Formats: sequence, C-alpha cells, structure tokens
Amino acid sequence: MKILFAASEAFPFMASGGLADVAGSLPKALQGRDQECRIVMPLYGDIRSELKEKMKYITNFTVPLAWRQQYCGVFEAEVDGVTYYFLDNEYYFKRKGIYGFYDDAERFSFFAKAIPEMLNYIDYAPDIIHCNDWQTALTPVYLNLYFRHNPKFQNIRTVFTIHNIQYQGRYGMEIVEDVMGIPKYAGSMVEMEGCSNMMKGAIEQSDMVTTVSPTYAWEITDPWFSHGLDELLRRYNYKLAGILNGIDGDVYNPATDPNIAKNYTVKTVADKKVNKRDLVESMGLEYKDEVPVVGMVTRLVAHKGLDLVKYIFEDLLRLGVQFVILGSGDYIFENFFNEMQARYPEQVAVKIGFIPSLARKIYAGADMFLMPSKSEPCGLAQMISLRYGTIPIVRETGGLKDSIKDLGGEGGNGYTFKTYNAHDMLGAVQRAVSLYHYHDKWKAAVVNAMKCDFSWARSADEYIKVYKRVLGLSE
Repeated sequence: MKILFAASEAFPFMASGGLADVAGSLPKALQGRDQECRIVMPLYGDIRSELKEKMKYITNFTVPLAWRQQYCGVFEAEVDGVTYYFLDNEYYFKRKGIYGFYDDAERFSFFAKAIPEMLNYIDYAPDIIHCNDWQTALTPVYLNLYFRHNPKFQNIRTVFTIHNIQYQGRYGMEIVEDVMGIPKYAGSMVEMEGCSNMMKGAIEQSDMVTTVSPTYAWEITDPWFSHGLDELLRRYNYKLAGILNGIDGDVYNPATDPNIAKNYTVKTVADKKVNKRDLVESMGLEYKDEVPVVGMVTRLVAHKGLDLVKYIFEDLLRLGVQFVILGSGDYIFENFFNEMQARYPEQVAVKIGFIPSLARKIYAGADMFLMPSKSEPCGLAQMISLRYGTIPIVRETGGLKDSIKDLGGEGGNGYTFKTYNAHDMLGAVQRAVSLYHYHDKWKAAVVNAMKCDFSWARSADEYIKVYKRVLGLSE
C-alpha cells in the first residue's frame, strides 16, 4: 500500500508536540513493514539550515483557494528511508514558529488544499492520504469537493487521526467561502452550531477516523471529553478506532542516548544512579541515594493535573522526596513552582521552559515520573519514562490507562489512580515511595519497566489493518 502521511509538523524537521513524534516515527515503522509511506508537511522558515540543505527542489504549481491563486513549491528530502515532501509558500510559512498566527485558518486551508493538488505534479499516487488534526482536516473535504471527478483521485481513501480533540479549527462561518474556498452550497460540510469546524468536516468526509489510544476513542464520545463533538462521533462510531501511539526506540534509548551522564541497559541498570546524581546535582540539589526523585516534564497547564499537584504539593514533599520539574505554561503554575523552589531549596528544583537535553536527563535520572493528567489522548512521556526505567505514576485516563497498569496487580509497570482527586494522587505516590525503600523489589520494578515494549511495531500493525479496511482488502 502507498500512504501519504499529512501533518503540520514532523520530527526531525519541525516539532512542537506529540504529533511531530508520531509523524516522524509511524511512517518509518510502516516502511519497515513493506508499506510505502511518505510524509508531506509545510516548509517552515524555522526549519534548521542543516536540515534544509538536505532538501532538493522538485516542482511548483498554483493552488486555487477561493479568489486566490497561491504559489506552492515542492521540495523533497529522505530521512531513515522515508521520503518527506515540503510545501513551500513563504507568505504563509516563513515565520517564527508554527501556530498562533491571526491567519492560521487561511494558512492551513492552503496547506490542506495543496496536498491533493500536489499529486497532479509529482510522480506519486497514494492509495491513502492519512491526515492528522485540524491543520489537515480540510483535505478530505477538498478531495471530495474538487478532485473526485479526476480518475487519478477516484480510488484514494482518507484516514483522519484526532491527536487532541480540544483543537478543532473552529472559526466563524464568514470565512468558509472567502478563506477556505468552500462554496455556499457545500458549507454544511464544515458547519457546526453556527461556526465552521474543520475537524467536523474531516470526521464526516474521511473514510476512517482514528484516535491515539483505545480509551480516548471511547472517552471522546462522552460530553466530558469531547469539546462538543460527542454527538457527531457517536453518529460515526462505526468508523472510529483507537490505536495507541508508540515511541521510537532508537531515539529514546538509554543505551545510546548522548544527553545522559552514563548509558545503561537492563543488564547495567545500576548505572541509572549515575544519572540520578548528575540530574540532582546539575539542578542544584544534594544527591541522597535513599531519597527518591520525582520528575515531571510537562506543560504547566491545568488539564495536565497541575492543580492537583499544587493543592497537595507540601504533602508530597513530606513523603521525603525530591522534585525536579521542567516545563512552561500558565503563569499561576510557573509562579507556584518557583515559589516552592525558593521555599524548599533542598527538595525542589524547577526549570521554566523546555530543554530537550534536560528532559532526557530527567527521564534517565528520576526514580518516578508523575503524570496526573485530567485528560491525556495518548501521552508519550509515560512510555519514555518506562524505556529509561523510571516508574510512572499516572491517572487512569486516555493513553495513560492503556499503557500503565498498577504494580498492585498482575502485569503492573507503574502506579495509577482513578478519580481526579489530589489525595488519590498522593496515595499513588505514597505507594511508589514505599516500594522504593524495598531495594530488591524496586530494582525488579525498574527492570520490568525497561522491558516494556511500546515501539511503533505493534501500532504500525494496527494502522495497516485500518488501511486495509478502508481499501476493502482482507487483513
């Protein structure tokens, strides 16, 4: 099968979150399973120059979008055997950053329209266009509106993946004709509750809708999680599936990671303590072997469970732990953790911002990794922490529930709590701290964590089943 994977960001070229990890890893895993998967993304001005040097120009064409006729250049590069296409328009994409601009609706309408338009000008005919999140949600809409009359497009199928249902591409209806280039007679394709909703259009017009974990696929049919799309998703439940994301085991590998103080494997897991010492001392804390270190690498926003942490933070410290926190976000949480660091300098170390190399040090050096999310479509950090032998403590939601099982039961690899309650979270941390002081049992838990397999191999097989289903092929 030939799959064109369409995403607004992809590792290693441009990344702001989990979508880039998926786009950079899943196609590579599919290639390893005899599928031909290529990636298309915008050519951002912020892509590093050494990566741009790998690109070669292929062609250019004009994209009709409402009353506009916009230039689009196509560049190509190959990474790890996977071909990337980059769509170039400096007016839309030569900017600092990826999202958050006043004209994002127009920028990503252009990108979504340029994807099928590109297929008229390159030597590649995919069986499936796999779209991701609202930035490519209009591609199935445009494909059905403008391209199906062409024999080249009649048999192309579309899969749409929801990575985070909170971000739907919602705008006023006044931009549907003038900006998106969707005629009035077809406005109902994207209309929802008096607004235009790009994700709604993709859910209706694509052949299959997937989410990034089985539990999240179930959760988003409930009003509590759906941000208004639950009724629509229940209507199209027959084409909804949840597939747990994976991680790239080559990228996240304690045996080869150049960012950590000392590499280690399951057989040399004692060397993890070298990384613990390096982490706490580099963050200005005193290393104490008997004191467990709890790490967090997160956006400092409420839905990541930071309000729970804030509510009982001093109770957590009374368990006799050290906290190392990396992240940025809402001022209220940044200010709180800075205050805790000032008040408890022997137990708390905080770095506001995101430093990839420090994140790796936390994954390798912490003993426990806390993720008390209110909602989490999939989550990758808990899988990465397992890979580095750092025991996750998570709330049972979305992909956290699908990937982490409590050590109190069979097949456990971390600690979980069910209700969104600060003291339930405290209890889970307390159980982890108690086990930490039983050294043999803790070592066994760490070894078991490192043996967990969350590579893309399993997930790629599930996506292949989805592709075969939409193409009407036997599995």
